[in-house]
Amino acid sequence: MGEVFLARTASGRALAVKTVHRELSQDADFAQRFDREIRTSDRVRCAWTVSVVDFSPPGASPQWLATEYVPAPSLGDWVRRQGPLEAAAASRLGWELSTALVSVRAAGVVHRDIKPANVLLGAERPFLIDFGIARTVRDPRHTRTGTVIGTPGFLAPEQATCSVAGAAADVFSLAAVLVYAATGRSPFLAADEELDLPALLYRIVHDEPRLDGVHEALLPLVRECLAKDPEQRPSAADVAARLAGGQEDGWGAVVPPRLVAEAGRREAELRQLLTASRPPAHTPGTHEPTPTPTPTPTPVPEPAPHLPPYPADGTTPSSPAPSSNAKALLRSRGAGAAAGAVVVAAAVALAVALPGRGDADGAAPHGSSAGALPAAWTGTWAGTGPGTPDANGISRARTGAFAVTVTLNGGAVGELVGRQVSDVKEVATGLNLGCTEALQLRQIRGNNAVFEAVTSHPTDPAAVFDCPRGNLYVLTMAEADRLTPESEGAQSAGAPAALTRRP
Repeated sequence: MGEVFLARTASGRALAVKTVHRELSQDADFAQRFDREIRTSDRVRCAWTVSVVDFSPPGASPQWLATEYVPAPSLGDWVRRQGPLEAAAASRLGWELSTALVSVRAAGVVHRDIKPANVLLGAERPFLIDFGIARTVRDPRHTRTGTVIGTPGFLAPEQATCSVAGAAADVFSLAAVLVYAATGRSPFLAADEELDLPALLYRIVHDEPRLDGVHEALLPLVRECLAKDPEQRPSAADVAARLAGGQEDGWGAVVPPRLVAEAGRREAELRQLLTASRPPAHTPGTHEPTPTPTPTPTPVPEPAPHLPPYPADGTTPSSPAPSSNAKALLRSRGAGAAAGAVVVAAAVALAVALPGRGDADGAAPHGSSAGALPAAWTGTWAGTGPGTPDANGISRARTGAFAVTVTLNGGAVGELVGRQVSDVKEVATGLNLGCTEALQLRQIRGNNAVFEAVTSHPTDPAAVFDCPRGNLYVLTMAEADRLTPESEGAQSAGAPAALTRRP
């Protein structure tokens, strides 16, 4: 669907800001459903969920959502790194999440994408996140016939067969998550087994779950929750009631001590990041710096990478988290409505000092040569990436070879220094989905440079789609005659991994 950024408000409150891929935001039907579902999600208010703080106004592109940020690992990350939970911790997790589902049901909401990645193991309790998002994208009442709703490995049978899924589907997925917590795998995969999607969906619909390794105390309840018939499953309230006994000690007393320590470490790291990113105090008589536009998604409909076989845990690989050594955050426009002037910020690994501001002490960026693009950068650079011929062609374009040419001239920070031309053709139609952008130098620091696309239009003059402005590109010259795009920039899947100098 998009990307998630660590952000902060002007007062220093940490937020998770989720941006939607631009091509989805430009779909009128999707935009209306996303707007409706965000307001539905805002109705879910309980101790086990994160609150919606703010969201994009109707018609905005790209669309975004800001929620509370929890500095904690997901269940998926924790089990992959540390192994399954002990019986007491798994039972407590089941009680906490089923109690959360009682509140979700009371609000009239169905999650429909409960999975290890959407369960955060906080210091005081677990949290269930990402309400309504999967439902918005893949609701069978609004999308194409034959679309699978949810995450493979944790789907209910009615989701796997593209039927409308109700609250009972959440109970099934909760049980699948508890199997994962206890064993490190989906209930429909053996240890270290890999299956393609059709085979996995067939097992969910027709085969009995694999429950070897599930703790004896949980086994009968989990088996009932994994019934193929939704009518045969207990409700979330029934699950919570059956797991309520023996929960007097609390979450912190039953989870691994390493988890409590990890949550504390993340909280301390978050405080440091928020302190380091705090904007300087405004002095009367001075002018506030002009906010910088949010880095937008890629200038072309971003193709989806080829889907690999699903690993034994039934999840899909998640995007890497922002590097923790960020020294500064890109400041953005204020977001209004519910939170007042929320300052959205995308955390990046490169310490980005915005043009005209320099470092915190007012000095020019180190190695900037008075903010000019070094002569070694000037010239024409080109590269070709594989594109994404294996994309689904629905939420991501299926494309062939992805060619990029960047021409750089001399210039100082804040000046136009060149342009970028991308050529990438859609397999089905042959249309060129590339964009041509004028590049402004935003920063030069050592062997890193940041460029902003201040103008953008389709490379094909006959094309009718719009190219977004404001994309940021971070390039590194690790060796002579070779530029490497960094993940912090607005790079597209299937694009070149490097650009080399043309003679």
